[in-house]
Order: sequence, then structure tokens, then C-alpha cells
Amino acid sequence: MKVTQCRVCDSRDLQPFLDLGCTALANSFVHPDRAGHDEPQFPLRVVLCAGCGLVQIDEEVPPETLFKHYIYVSGTSDLILAHAKSLAAQFTQRYGLKKGDLVLEAASNDGTVLKAFQQYSVRTVGIEPAENIAADANTQGIETLCEFFNVATAEKVRERYGPAKVILARHVLAHVADLHGFVKGFTVVLDKDGVGVVEVPHLVPYYTNLEYDTIYHEHLCYFSLRVLKTLFGRFGMELVDVQEVPIHGGCIVVTVQHRGGPHQASPAVADLLQREAQAGLDRLEPWLDFARRVSWSKTALLGEIDRLRASGRKLAGYGAPAKGMTLLSYCGIGPERIPYLVDKSPHKQGLLTPGHHIPIRRPEKLLEDQPDVVLLLAWNFTPEIAVQQAEYRRRGGRFLLPIPVAHYWN
Repeated sequence: MKVTQCRVCDSRDLQPFLDLGCTALANSFVHPDRAGHDEPQFPLRVVLCAGCGLVQIDEEVPPETLFKHYIYVSGTSDLILAHAKSLAAQFTQRYGLKKGDLVLEAASNDGTVLKAFQQYSVRTVGIEPAENIAADANTQGIETLCEFFNVATAEKVRERYGPAKVILARHVLAHVADLHGFVKGFTVVLDKDGVGVVEVPHLVPYYTNLEYDTIYHEHLCYFSLRVLKTLFGRFGMELVDVQEVPIHGGCIVVTVQHRGGPHQASPAVADLLQREAQAGLDRLEPWLDFARRVSWSKTALLGEIDRLRASGRKLAGYGAPAKGMTLLSYCGIGPERIPYLVDKSPHKQGLLTPGHHIPIRRPEKLLEDQPDVVLLLAWNFTPEIAVQQAEYRRRGGRFLLPIPVAHYWN
């Protein structure tokens, strides 16, 4: 469905700047038996709201199509496990969480973050719309409601469990079409002295590092702190703190509270708002330049891959993340260029990538085949993957990173 008004401020002045073509859904991996069947494809265009500066795609796929059965789980990454422990320790201490306090997470996935909070004897409840993942989380002892987070869900949680001292929303806000309903849900279930914790990819490194592969149909919006201030301010909430973290190519962890709540705003909020203003990413011109750089990046990557193939080098890919599916689609990379990918997730092994149908294998296949060069689609986990694949690299294997422009790691 084509979107004609901004998801934050309702402006209809949406300025297009990047068209990545029609693509299959990034997490709709294909069983080999279904390879001959048609796959739905949807336009992938990016626009800038002239009203509030929100960068967003102008297409919406029904959330039930995207999320009711989901293939991504948090717990397969050592980096995310460490990040979860850090968040739990930090927010438990900073906001004085006590035994029995409620920590609620919207889009809790397999409960990786809530499990880290459970070590501090707080009560935890997850909200997760993917039926398969919610069931798995419940099996692991992380109470999880299989629903989308909105006002109705928030009312149900408050009635059943009481108000939340902390509401977590990690890497979900970009997936939400009804941002107003989502934030209203915060106001319903958050205790009067509680805090909301929102983690999103940050617009400045997204722009600077040319992270265009993070554009896919699940990611409707790409946030600056300024836009988050506008969004939460519409519903009587205010920013308390912001931390910049390197995970996933550069994110911000934003803390909010009811307006007039007990916590003083950190100087980090004003500092980042000022730096965003200096970057000027609420104007169209930088984004038109972004689109030009995306085109150059594609040309450079294909040039290097085709040079390697012409010289007889063997290639493979590491990772089948959603971001990688955008890159493969936009660049036109199929099994004729990259014969297979490897991925740590058993949920993806044995399947084919959506649209281009590259087979996905176990990571051990890299040592079996020892390809000369591996295209690192999961570039945001490069240090972790480098440790896992130390033997492959010791034997002379090299990682080719596609973002911002094709280059070799170490």
C-alpha cells in the first residue's frame, strides 16, 4: 500500500530521493521445493518528510504478512547477548529497579533481553507478534504474549500485571506503521515514575556510512533524535537521556518518561540534538547525494566481484540478514556471482534467499571449501564473525565488506 503522509507529523510533503526497485520481502526465505513459484515483490522507495525530517519508505506491507511467522532470533549472536546483559545491568542500577518491579518489552523476540533482566529478580513480560518465536520464548520461561504492541495490548498488560517501571522497545519502532498508537501504548502502561527505553539505528551514521542495505519493507522509518523528540512529545512524553552505541552500524538508546517525571534530562540529549542540526539531514540535498553514493557503491561492489570471478577466485557469502537481502536485490547478485551463503542461524540453513535464491549453508562449509573471498553481508557483526572464522582467515581467506564501498577487512 502506498503511503502518502508522514507517520510522525502527518505532513503530505514527502520528498522522494532513493528508489531501490521492487524486491521480495527480506525475511521470506524460500524452501528449495518452492523455488519455481512466484514470490510477491513490493516497491522499495525512500522519502524525506519536509515537515519533521523523518526518513521513511512510502510503502506498507501488512504487518501480519511480515511478522506473524518470523525467522530472525536475537539469541544466535554473541554480540547481542553481551549487549542485553549490559542494558539490564545499566538500567536496573540507574533507575533503582527492585524485586518484583515489572519490565515490559515490546517486540521481545526470543526474550534474550528479558532473560538478562530476570537475573535481577524483576518480573518480565514480553509482547511478541511472531507465533513461532513467542512460543519458543514461553518454553524458555519468559512469559510472552503473542500480540502486536498497541493501546489495547498496553491496557491488557496494565490490568493483568500492573504498571511497568521499564518499557523496552529495541529495534521495533522502525517496524511500526502506527507510531502514534505504539507511543500511546507507552503512556497507558508506563508507571508515573517509570521510563521507556527505545533503541533505534541512528540517522547520522546511517547517512555517513551509507547504510542503504538497512532499507527493507520491515524498516518503515529511519530516526533522528529530533524526530523521536517530536513523536514522543505529541503524547506527553519527554526525552531523559540518549546513548550512542556502535551495535548494528550505529544506534541510539533513548530514555523517555512522562512529561514532568522525576528524572532530569541528561546533557547528552541537547548535545546530540545540536550535532544533528549541524548535519542538516532534515534537508533534501544531503539525501540526493546519499542516493548518488548508493549508485556508486553498487558499481564498485559489482566491479570487484566480477574482477574476482574473472581471475578464477572462488567466492561465497557470510550471513543472510535482512539487510543483505536488500543489497543482493539492488545489486543484482544471484548464485551466478555468489554460489552460496553461510549463516549461523539453523532457521535459515537449507533455505534459499528471497528473490535471488542463493542457497544458505552452515558456517562450517567455509572451511570445507575455503573460498578465496567471502562477501560479508552481516558486516555489522564483523568482529564477532572474524573470531568465529579465525581458521578460515588463517588459511588465507579474506572478507569483502560491501558498505559504504567495497573494501577488504584487515
